[in-house]
Amino acid sequence: MTTQEPTKSKDFIRAIIADDLKNNKNDGRVITRFPPEPNGFLHIGHAKSICLNFGVALENKGVCHMRFDDTNPSKEEASYVEAITKDVRWLGFDWGDNLFFASDYFDKLYDYAVQLIKMGMAYVCNLSADEIREHRGTLTEPGKESPFRNRSVEENLDLFTRMKNGEFADGSHVLRARIDMTSGNINMRDPVIYRILHENHHRTGDSWCIYPMYDYTHSLSDAIENITHSLCTLEFEDHRPLYDWVLDTLQTPSHPQQIEFARLNLTYTVMSKRKLLQLVNDNHVSGWDDPRMLTISGLRRRGYTPASIRNFCDTIGLAKRESRIDMGVLENAIRNDLNDSAPRRMAVLRPIKVIITNYPEDQEEMLEIANHPKNPDMGTRQISFCREIYIEQDDFLEEAPKKFFRLSPGREVRLRAAYLITCDEVIKDEKTGEITELRCSYDPASRGGSAPDGRKVKGTLHWVSARHGLAAEVRLYDRLFNVENPDGDKNTEFKTHLNTASLDILTGCCIEPSLADATSDDRVQFERLGFFCLDDKESRTGRPVFNRTVTLRDSWEKVKGKK
Repeated sequence: MTTQEPTKSKDFIRAIIADDLKNNKNDGRVITRFPPEPNGFLHIGHAKSICLNFGVALENKGVCHMRFDDTNPSKEEASYVEAITKDVRWLGFDWGDNLFFASDYFDKLYDYAVQLIKMGMAYVCNLSADEIREHRGTLTEPGKESPFRNRSVEENLDLFTRMKNGEFADGSHVLRARIDMTSGNINMRDPVIYRILHENHHRTGDSWCIYPMYDYTHSLSDAIENITHSLCTLEFEDHRPLYDWVLDTLQTPSHPQQIEFARLNLTYTVMSKRKLLQLVNDNHVSGWDDPRMLTISGLRRRGYTPASIRNFCDTIGLAKRESRIDMGVLENAIRNDLNDSAPRRMAVLRPIKVIITNYPEDQEEMLEIANHPKNPDMGTRQISFCREIYIEQDDFLEEAPKKFFRLSPGREVRLRAAYLITCDEVIKDEKTGEITELRCSYDPASRGGSAPDGRKVKGTLHWVSARHGLAAEVRLYDRLFNVENPDGDKNTEFKTHLNTASLDILTGCCIEPSLADATSDDRVQFERLGFFCLDDKESRTGRPVFNRTVTLRDSWEKVKGKK
């Protein structure tokens, strides 16, 4: 499945599996499954389930199946299947020959439904969806039996066959399990297990016009595949009695164990696929892979690594109760990963020109600089230095406070791996008063950034040669929402909490020319600015676009601390 090292943490699910293996339950086998519905892209919440299902199988020398729950053709597309398989493989997992679709079992699922009818445990109901809902009752009141509940086996078989043959319109008939309308669990009050849907299926075409419901399909698909441990998120806990009822009633040879765990809830985002689709359809983002979206494809495009996501999932662990994880935990996971692995480069995002007046106009020199300050094995590179360079606008203040250790008139600073310079003159636009360039002098004896006389210089600035630098566009992405829980107020539309400053597009940036050969698989730290990666979807020849993966520090913690 993957060559990645399995997690060593022992959560309650791993403890259950360990106990099962100790008692030789399931003949010592561990077979799990990841069952996505192909109606959208996977997000960070799915990553938790992926890492769990594939992880526990790997740790116990078992297998994990990839099974698409493709039972709702009105919302599903083959393109989603392709995107999901790409995402799971990118995370580092592989299912080998164990790729399945619920649609593979449509014939078997139909035969099982016929068996339930013959047992008197299922019936065709003519109530509308609204009427079924009204008959279901409440948490404090029992449901009311359908007037069609006591149809004969023969009549139910005839009607179900005619449903399959396409004789009835959508919504006119459903097949319901015959369980208990007085059950304290509403899911057991004669749930619908088949509905009519005249839609073209992305795999089976027009072969079927009736489709099984999730709870029915899921339990039987698990049994057909001999799954041993069916790991689900907590919202399926109330559905477990139905899961077991289907398998017990049909006496399937295999009866997997369903175990629930708390889903991932993350601050400053929404985890509903339906709401993510709204953001895409309403053009609040550029698509499912927008780097502000916490879809796996969005995180990949933003520069997150598979290892960082797996480490994040391992860090947060598994719980039996819902909780909300701070976004900073995810951001720290990528910081920790890239801090050790990402080479350093210099880039100026908001340039201001510096002319070193005492540096010869026709002179150029190559300076050596380490690719990583703490990892000599990553080697060094050569960078060009000349009379005209760019520094960040934020690194200069005309009237600087005492503790401003960057450039200002009369103040000396160090250029990274280059020289000490002093600002002598500020040139401004005569009409607007805007600063257009700085004129500085350098100390020729300070090559490498060290003062020959031992004088202390506190400020060190990054820079790029104006003559050799590469023009680029840089996109600074931030959190998509400006409140911790966009879903927190049920009376307020979640989209009203969108962060209008979640994207800042900077043109006219200047970056080291070595980045001309960067690919989307490369992650780099722009010194003092954050971690970045190439966006190959937006880049053009001669105009690379870099996305900021994450800042060097958690700026949101500072914001919260000021409130």
